[in-house]
Amino acid sequence: MPTQRSKELMALFGLKYPIFEAPHGARNTTPELAIAVSKAGAMGALALTDHTPASARDAVSKVRAATKGAFFINYILEFPFESGAASLQAALDAGAPIVQFSWGLPPKEAISAIRAAGAKLGMQVTSRESAKAALDLGADYLVCQGTEAGGHVQATRGLYEALPKVLEEAKQKPVIASGGIGNGEGIRKALLAGASAAMLGTRFVATIESNGHPVYKQAILEAHAHDTALTVCFQDGWPATHRALRNRTFVLWDAAGCPPPGKRPGEGEIVATRPDGSKALRYDWRSPFRGMEGAVTECPLYAGLSVDFVKDLPAAGELVERLWQECKATHLHHTH
Repeated sequence: MPTQRSKELMALFGLKYPIFEAPHGARNTTPELAIAVSKAGAMGALALTDHTPASARDAVSKVRAATKGAFFINYILEFPFESGAASLQAALDAGAPIVQFSWGLPPKEAISAIRAAGAKLGMQVTSRESAKAALDLGADYLVCQGTEAGGHVQATRGLYEALPKVLEEAKQKPVIASGGIGNGEGIRKALLAGASAAMLGTRFVATIESNGHPVYKQAILEAHAHDTALTVCFQDGWPATHRALRNRTFVLWDAAGCPPPGKRPGEGEIVATRPDGSKALRYDWRSPFRGMEGAVTECPLYAGLSVDFVKDLPAAGELVERLWQECKATHLHHTH
């Protein structure tokens, strides 16, 4: 089932399967999850945007010590990159092999540091124009995101509307398809459309190794695509468009006419407490993770349209194998 493009990507990164874990939330993409995905032969992910240099170094070192497999670190450029620059250098010093950026273009100094370390550079794009800008900076691969994705959605078009234009611009550079992919058939569709691999986020939140709160994982298992909303409801701390489940906070806000900050129902209410004792307020952008207590279902429960395919809570390594078996099975089904 691997296409020529996916074979080239797998050779480039030493992958067994053209499957990428999405960097979904700094508290959810733990080293344990990245290790499990990487050991299975897919691409693991570490979200390091809000990490200190010490914690970035520790996370990368942990993955490097546990597996020779591939993984990338990710930085969101919507946030000031001054602090990220120190964390990036620490992660590179610890041996991070691939650095990916989303929501913006990295500063030249960051690219120089990545090149000096001999690491590869990936960038999330959503259009022909953003693909060209990323390639002009020397991106080794692109991630094309569609509006089907869960979490924060940089895209303004559906994946299969954006992908052909990005592929055209990328020419021989690999393009990873992202948004709404949650099973083997979705991976197959992405590969046949010309993507070199598929990136899955929501599906990997619902795994044993993910640090997502158990209640969050359960909500994903019970949800359908129509239970998600593309919204700006949970904008405190990061006022960007996102796709999340229609939970109580969303329903209250939606019923009030989607009012702006300062006029929202329940604004300022504490809905949950984090393990470090800090309070999660209604409309805060951070999703719930293990150890949080309170009304965690009222925190943002990010999920993509792929929730339709997420019905169990497997170990991540088992999931990778199953996804590829499904992908091969759908190929056989469609060729006979």
